[in-house]
Amino acid sequence: MINKVGQIMVYVDNQDEAVRFWTEKVGFSVKAEEDNGQGMRWIEVAPTKEAETSIILHNKEFVAKMSPGINLGTPSLMFFTDQFDELYTDLSNKEIKVGEIVNMPAGRIFNFADDEENYFAVMEQK
Repeated sequence: MINKVGQIMVYVDNQDEAVRFWTEKVGFSVKAEEDNGQGMRWIEVAPTKEAETSIILHNKEFVAKMSPGINLGTPSLMFFTDQFDELYTDLSNKEIKVGEIVNMPAGRIFNFADDEENYFAVMEQK
């Protein structure tokens, strides 16, 4: 039986730029990096080293060649934070494209885009 989400695959055009975005701008850490020397390279990033769920950054072009039928679209990810206003301000100050704050029945939400225009959402969690 499945008991947790372990990793989420995100396919990107430029892995090095994606790593810089997630680590330098968003504040994630690199948990692992693998390279088989034959083009298959992936980088695991997460909010903390101890996080149970992480994002794996894969080379979109390589994955498309290896698995032609795979959906390379960006998954719709919702992150939670208990420092909502601070995160919104921090991302904005780092010139990350952020959307307007929206009040939803479940709480306040905004979205942000990485350097490849992939959008992700953040929800306030108190």
